[in-house]
Amino acid sequence: MNLTATIIGQSITFAIFVWFCMKFIWPPIMTALHERKKQIADGLAAGEKGKHELELAHKRAIESLKKSKEKAAEIIAHAEMRASEIADEAKVTAREEAGRILAGAKSDIEQEVNQAREQLRSSVSSLVVTGAARILEQEIDAKVHSKLLDKLVEQI
Repeated sequence: MNLTATIIGQSITFAIFVWFCMKFIWPPIMTALHERKKQIADGLAAGEKGKHELELAHKRAIESLKKSKEKAAEIIAHAEMRASEIADEAKVTAREEAGRILAGAKSDIEQEVNQAREQLRSSVSSLVVTGAARILEQEIDAKVHSKLLDKLVEQI
């Protein structure tokens, strides 16, 4: 065996092997690498887009929270104002009710005073009749002298 023929044979075999690899093996590997590179680039772009959307969502959430707090503060202020109005209305109603109760009580007192006066007048008239009867030592007939007694009661 000749060394030159072996080297030439190995060189031809190696050249065929390189050609075979370049023709059938290398293109699918390069295609897979390009696809993988594209997927990685798309993933990174999606990650950046997601990060940007997350930041926007965070800003919207903060803005929404601020609006909610402002609305809650407005509702609380309105409720406090309404509570104050209700308290004022209750005070006015209570004063009016107190005035009505006071007027009713005065009316009741006046009626009781008038009843007491009438009872006093009738008691005085009977005492007067009794006193006059003792003074005159004769009995005065109340039916006969009713006009005189009524006049006397009116004067008292």
